[in-house]
Amino acid sequence: MKNAAVIGAGTIGLSWTALFAHHGLTVRVTDPRPDLAEAVADALKNYAPHLGTTAEELASRVHIAEDVTESVKDADVVQENGPENVEFKKDLFKRLVEEAPKHALLLSSSSAIPSTAFTGDLEDASRVLIGHPFNPPHLIPLVEVVPGERTSEESVRKAVDFYTFLGRTPVVERKEIAGFVGNRLQNALSREAIYLVEQGVVTPEDLDKVITNSLGIRWATVGPFLGSHLGGGPGGYRHMAEHIGKSMKKMWAGLGTPSQSPEEQERLIEAVEKAYGSSTYPELAETRDRKQLAILSALEEN
Repeated sequence: MKNAAVIGAGTIGLSWTALFAHHGLTVRVTDPRPDLAEAVADALKNYAPHLGTTAEELASRVHIAEDVTESVKDADVVQENGPENVEFKKDLFKRLVEEAPKHALLLSSSSAIPSTAFTGDLEDASRVLIGHPFNPPHLIPLVEVVPGERTSEESVRKAVDFYTFLGRTPVVERKEIAGFVGNRLQNALSREAIYLVEQGVVTPEDLDKVITNSLGIRWATVGPFLGSHLGGGPGGYRHMAEHIGKSMKKMWAGLGTPSQSPEEQERLIEAVEKAYGSSTYPELAETRDRKQLAILSALEEN
């Protein structure tokens, strides 16, 4: 693949743009935002150091497209990053099927909507599937590759090959489910986190400390199942399930459901703002990205 179209230049689209350009693709970006050129230039400047290159090098392969038609005219792959709205995606992918080259792979960064929800009326949905990244995709390796009911196996293979070429870690999910896997896991943890803060058990800042000083470290190296397998000692996951399973099931029954009434939501927002509001978004994002790069570097060395 040599030419990529990026549709939608929010945080995700801009990150994809930098990653695609870094791997030698010619990238055409389109978005109705009036500051598109400035946003792209700022993103390339900010992301270039993460990728070990320069903004000038990235910019030499990035072009601003006036509209969707111009962006996809020579595309081998299209990465859509538009609103989480079924009707929007229905209209857009109808245009993509009609206007992009017939060989082009049509990918959506959709965070929760499976592609079958917006491809039912398409003449050809075989090239359409989800390529859901985690923010920011130029740093976080995972891409959830989720085919729809009419996606061809060839397109799944091409998507896996494409994201692997970009240095990502594609995981193919063989059954569509709202939110896919990563966001469902994230939301399960977030729900309990909100409940614990609502109940006055812990502050938002201290809850983050619990994660970053325990589970976050563990999950950066092993996932929940391998962690449990190791937690069972020489007996592995079987020992864990047989000896701790009953108490864990009791805990499941006691997991909370936050009320998130308007009053509770406002209290939570204020608590988070109190914890982190003294720093600007760019400052917090820079700290996050610097730490994530350090973790990725350590994992690569080991």
